[in-house]
Amino acid sequence: MQRSKKKKLIPLALGIFATLTLTTPRVNASAFGAEIFCTMRDGGNDHESSWDAAYTYIKKQKGGLFKVSPKNAAAQITETVIREREKFSYCVEYLDNLHPNRKLIRDLEKEEKRKEKEAKDRENKRKKLEKKLEETNEEISEEFTDETLDRYSY
Repeated sequence: MQRSKKKKLIPLALGIFATLTLTTPRVNASAFGAEIFCTMRDGGNDHESSWDAAYTYIKKQKGGLFKVSPKNAAAQITETVIREREKFSYCVEYLDNLHPNRKLIRDLEKEEKRKEKEAKDRENKRKKLEKKLEETNEEISEEFTDETLDRYSY
């Protein structure tokens, strides 16, 4: 009976410990990440340096097996700024940089793929032409013998 209680307490204790360790740092990390991002932007820093600092901090604080994706970190910062509107009222104007225009990014990726395909097609066409030229040269060289090329034979 005593062993049965101990077996039940171990998973319960692990569950409580895991819940406390996994949720608390995330909230604090995203709040402080938002503070880093907003303070740096308000101080005159560009988007990239502010974003890198905030994202690095959030990744470092998250810990665990899985890393925080850039999208997730941006969502955490946005969520914190919106939730604490009074504290971060000056930062709302910078949130659009955290979520770039997804359609524009897709269009740019499509354009890049199209250019790569065109370059590949040009390369294949060039190789085919070179191969045909070599075959034609071989046919011509086989057609002419040394006799036909002798410039003194009339």
